[in-house]
Amino acid sequence: MRLLFITDFTEQFAYRLLRGILDYSKESEEPWVVCKMPPSFKREIGLDGVVKWAEQWQADVVIGQFDPDDDVSLFRRHGIVALAQGYIRKFDYIPNITSDYDYTGAIAAKHFLSRGFQNFGFLGYKGVCWSEGRYAGYCNALRSAGISKIYLNDNQKIDSLWYSDYAGLGEWLKTLPKPIAIMACDDNQGNVLLQACRAFGYKIPSEVSIIGVDNDEILCNLSAPTLSSINVDIERGGYEAAAMAAKMVKDPYYMGEDIILRPINIVSRMSSNVFATKDAAVLAALQYISANIDRKLMVTDVLKVVPMSRRLLEQRFLKETGSSIYQYITSLRMDRFAQLLLESNDSIANIAARLDEPDTKSISRRFTAVKGCTPSQFRKLEMRKTGV
Repeated sequence: MRLLFITDFTEQFAYRLLRGILDYSKESEEPWVVCKMPPSFKREIGLDGVVKWAEQWQADVVIGQFDPDDDVSLFRRHGIVALAQGYIRKFDYIPNITSDYDYTGAIAAKHFLSRGFQNFGFLGYKGVCWSEGRYAGYCNALRSAGISKIYLNDNQKIDSLWYSDYAGLGEWLKTLPKPIAIMACDDNQGNVLLQACRAFGYKIPSEVSIIGVDNDEILCNLSAPTLSSINVDIERGGYEAAAMAAKMVKDPYYMGEDIILRPINIVSRMSSNVFATKDAAVLAALQYISANIDRKLMVTDVLKVVPMSRRLLEQRFLKETGSSIYQYITSLRMDRFAQLLLESNDSIANIAARLDEPDTKSISRRFTAVKGCTPSQFRKLEMRKTGV
């Protein structure tokens, strides 16, 4: 199988997708041969030129970052299977390698809310489907929690990733209330925001807390401070895209379907390692809960590290977070349980045991009360959403 891959290879996303394709290639009878083409060359020769090039190279499959005005139907008319890697918009005629944008935004919002933030921002691209989708999910989750004001900056252009308007970002940052939690639409924008904060003297994470998307480990760890990011199951998407493309090559009548990448978890690094409260007692309680969330916690455990009456701490905790200590622990642990359900194929009993919960029925009842479905139903529903 011969694959022409047209994408930006300066980012880890492309290589993680290729890793999944390689995993499929190892299992298939015929090994895959890959030719990497930069999007700049596609624009130089035009889509007609790409199709001619692909025919001469005898490509079976093309996966690419296509522009909105590209006539992607040209590939099928020339007997070549094509998939669109999510770039500016989704296509109707060919399958898209896309992701659950709404859920990704909601994950960031819930993380920031659990850290006690009351001010929220979003840095993204205008007119780009995955950025606008993540922003919509972010806003929906925040509005469900009673937050109506979200500060948006979408002035950066998708076709000029090498250039960043630091002066414009500095002016935007100046207008924002502090402390503020900002979701960046991807790790590239998260890194740009980190640099702008440093250039204009804003402290990270105490004044500006930042989370990106895709968990580009090189970019995230080269950032200063290191960048927190939402990890997406890109390798699985590459594997499924390769499997579907192979089926489309064998069956010309099979049109394929969208490959949806699943956000897995937040990889927490220094850029978001903070709780947004000036109340020292509540901060101590939040930090203790976060550090011990994988074991069974009681309110009395929290009181052991915060020398204060239960009634007073409960009052101050409710004021800062909007929930009781028990509700906060329960919500965080059920989120952790949900994360482990999606990350692992372990049985529910084994996952419960990892969370110091020997009584599977008890944790299942609490999970159902919080999430509205049983752990088994949750796993099946989420897997179905992402086509697993």
